[in-house]
Amino acid sequence: MDEKNIPIRTYQVCNVLEPSQNNWLRTDWIPRSGAQRVYVEVKFTLRDCNSLPGVTGTCKETFNLYYHESNEDRESYIKESSFIKVDTVAADESFTQVDVGDRIMKLNTEVRDVKVTTKKGFYLAFQDVGACIALVSVRVFYKTCPLTIRNLATFPDTVTGADTSSLVEVRGSCVNRSEEREEPKMYCGADGEWLVPIGGCFCSPGYEERGGACKACTAGFYKARSVDPACAKCPPHSYSLRDGATVCDCHTGYFRADSDPASMSCTQPPSAPQQLISVVNETSVVLEWAPPRRLGGRSDAIYSVECLIFGPGDRSISNSQTCLPCGSDVLFSPSQLGLRTTRVVVSELKAHTRYTFTVHARNGVSRASGAGSAPSVSVSVTTNQAAPSPVSMIQVLDVTRHSLLLSWQQPDRPNGVILEYEVKFYEKDQKERSYRIMRTFSQTVDVTGLSPLTVYVFHVRARTAAGYGDFSSPFEFSTNSDPFPLIGEGVNSAFLLLSVSGVGVLLLISAAAFIISRRRSKYSKTKQDSEEEKHLNPGVKIYVDPFTYEDPDQAIHDFAKEIDVSSIHIEKVIGMGEFGEVCSGRLRLQGKREIYVAIKSLKAGYSDKQRRDFLSEASIMGQFDHPNIIRLEGVVTRCKPLMIITEYMENGSLDAFLRKHDGQFTVIQLVGMLRGIASGMKYLSDMNYVHRDLAARNILVNSNLVCKVSDFGLSRVLEDDPEAAYTARVGHIPIRWTAPEAITYRKFTTSSDVWSYGIVMWEVVSYGERPYWDMNNQDVMKAVEEGYRLPAPMDCPVVLHQLMLDCWERERAERPSFSQILNMLDKLIRNPGTLRLGSEVCVSVVPEACVPEWSVYEWLQSIGLEIYRETFAAAGYNNLESLLALTHQ
Repeated sequence: MDEKNIPIRTYQVCNVLEPSQNNWLRTDWIPRSGAQRVYVEVKFTLRDCNSLPGVTGTCKETFNLYYHESNEDRESYIKESSFIKVDTVAADESFTQVDVGDRIMKLNTEVRDVKVTTKKGFYLAFQDVGACIALVSVRVFYKTCPLTIRNLATFPDTVTGADTSSLVEVRGSCVNRSEEREEPKMYCGADGEWLVPIGGCFCSPGYEERGGACKACTAGFYKARSVDPACAKCPPHSYSLRDGATVCDCHTGYFRADSDPASMSCTQPPSAPQQLISVVNETSVVLEWAPPRRLGGRSDAIYSVECLIFGPGDRSISNSQTCLPCGSDVLFSPSQLGLRTTRVVVSELKAHTRYTFTVHARNGVSRASGAGSAPSVSVSVTTNQAAPSPVSMIQVLDVTRHSLLLSWQQPDRPNGVILEYEVKFYEKDQKERSYRIMRTFSQTVDVTGLSPLTVYVFHVRARTAAGYGDFSSPFEFSTNSDPFPLIGEGVNSAFLLLSVSGVGVLLLISAAAFIISRRRSKYSKTKQDSEEEKHLNPGVKIYVDPFTYEDPDQAIHDFAKEIDVSSIHIEKVIGMGEFGEVCSGRLRLQGKREIYVAIKSLKAGYSDKQRRDFLSEASIMGQFDHPNIIRLEGVVTRCKPLMIITEYMENGSLDAFLRKHDGQFTVIQLVGMLRGIASGMKYLSDMNYVHRDLAARNILVNSNLVCKVSDFGLSRVLEDDPEAAYTARVGHIPIRWTAPEAITYRKFTTSSDVWSYGIVMWEVVSYGERPYWDMNNQDVMKAVEEGYRLPAPMDCPVVLHQLMLDCWERERAERPSFSQILNMLDKLIRNPGTLRLGSEVCVSVVPEACVPEWSVYEWLQSIGLEIYRETFAAAGYNNLESLLALTHQ
């Protein structure tokens, strides 16, 4: 009888008086039906052996559960040895004879799970070894994660995995009228619950989510993009007459530009500009107007100015036969097309000439179909007479001790007939305090009565009937000296050029040698000074190697904070690390706001060494506190899996981030990223920590483009694997990023980190290019040993590549320190002009290492030969570098 006194069928055995019992009960063949792990629920009653007299030693209070897998139900007899034992089952409660008399049912329920994956079905068997037992029921079942819809993706009924800890990854299918935004996935847990939803679907344009399905937008509503949350009402001046509209049509007379979003109202072209006025000033005209009375509901109105010139004698606007578009020499300020302002200055017009100017107004829908031509307003003006423009160039034809023969070209815009020229000149030392005037009708003049070996400044201007124009810019020429007649008095000019070039080359060689010697010595000297300062400053925090601890848990306790696992909410898997999965999630500590974090976990089945290596990275990170070093939030060590919790960096690794955004940043932004990395490395070097694996892949970037140094696990790997120096297997030693002395002699110092930083600079400026491209590691080592260095990436400023080359000096004492690198980058950021492509600027932290950059004139002046400035300029020698091309000829 059961607990309700209803008779039930049971299987019973109670052979407790005889020893060595071996009684078996077997089920029929049970098909597996795709299950990988089945559960067996057994309900039974068991009598207490103490309630049976005289059975000491023969009575048992347990039975055994077995199973046997088979592909078909043909086995009428199965050997006992073929069965595999699941468990020995004992009762939580047993009964006595008194209980039976009182009809008290003491039913036991036990559940065991069995992994069945090799055959189509299986048998269950129960073995009795001498108990008084009644088997009431046996229920066999398996678990599934049920059919569900999550984030508009359907996940089918899914059988759980074979292991109790396994997760079955299931890809969802977007529901009807939807499209994938990110591959929808969920994990089916062993208990039949869905876990960690990732990705999902959006309703297609014209449809919105309602009740887990995508329904069409009704008339009068629309949805343009799948990412839009719901259908929206048609914007003003538009309509939709059908369900499922993706865009609303414009009413008659209204338009939408190609670049306008679907959510924007339909608009109209503007009306014509108003109140166009003109002011003539000799050969320039100022045009001003008021905005159109009707802007069409838009704010993107732009204006263009059309210019027409009329031929001589034409005074009628209606006579269009002789009017032509103005030439390209007419200037419009700020512009002729695409004007946002309502004012423009037109200059470089011809004098005494009639012009017509037409101002057109347009906006984003002016070119739309049916919008018509742009409305406009016009005005006609006649320019006044004007003085000629300045003379652009003065040349010297002959030089003597007391005279100069000068010539010039007619002004670019004479604005009439040139009546005469006026020449003003004075000694350069007098600075126009005392000058003389000469007038001439020709374009040459012979200026006499000058002092020998004296520099004179000349200005020329032209006069028409409208008066004098402006003087030209100053031109300097010098007379010859008394004892040594030069050009113009019979001396060979080649001899002069030979003398000058010889002096110049010698001087440049001396200057170059000085600069190189200063560069060679500046880093070693300043590095020695910085090392002395570090030893004289005992307050600097020094890094402690966690591997010096006998107990790694003590190092974790000293340097990292333990976090309660209940404070962590894992959201999705974002990658695989060396020790296990890397997930993103949220951390909510008591009394603090919730933050996004990255979670590294240690996979099951780890060894003691893996556990120590895993926790050592947290012990290292926990000692650092700097805005450019990845921040450790804490660890989970008191339950499994072990976890390391760090701040979440939205943009991932720097190399992948740069490749994704190739060419999208300014040089200043790239230098800002390099500045952050250098700041973090300066902090590490000040703590006497050597990173050994500095590379763009180990720099993380957050949403504000702040770069932070991460991955502090290589130092221990290198010490554990002395053969890794040349094999470069498993990334143990990154050959392409490592200094020569670190590869050859395993000498890792802050200077070797500086070498790696130079490679990181190259990666950043080249937007994630692989250093040394497709060269193998052996070829890279050989090339570097022979003096090869990476060339400047495309569009790399000279000053940045020079800093890279300084980081790659063969002698590590000659490389800059991170403090010096940081100072240099700060100077570049404060002076953006130094980052122009091709500019070479000294930005050394050692002031005397910078030699001022002279012009050719300043150099000639310093050696007393400034009178040959024009000779050098006419020959094309405009900077000191160009003088290196001089030959004796």
